[in-house]
Amino acid sequence: MLAAVDHVQLAAPAGCEDLLRAYYVDVLGMTEIPKPPVLAARGGCWFRAGAVQLHLGIEADFRPAKKAHPGLRVTDIEAYAARLEAGGARVVWDGELPGHRRFYSEDPVGNRLEFLQPLEGVCTTP
Repeated sequence: MLAAVDHVQLAAPAGCEDLLRAYYVDVLGMTEIPKPPVLAARGGCWFRAGAVQLHLGIEADFRPAKKAHPGLRVTDIEAYAARLEAGGARVVWDGELPGHRRFYSEDPVGNRLEFLQPLEGVCTTP
């Protein structure tokens, strides 16, 4: 039986770890977590914020995820969007999800990321 999502894996091109660290740590406010040594030899980086983990793995024939994406729930979405913009990330607001404020952005290698916050007083679970 499923209990939770442990992590989401995104792909990245070889040699971009410093770029990923700058974005996921400095812009998104995540913490880098160590990869087990046998996996660290493959490259890439792992990040965490609370219970959320994003793993960025190196893919030889890398193509950024333009449709598939993690949906990351945030608090104070306006301030979080401003944080991303201040860090040089593009923010694209989308008002099509009932009961939520949300925007999309991309990490520095082009992977799509969704950030959302449920509206107060709106039931968002069936």
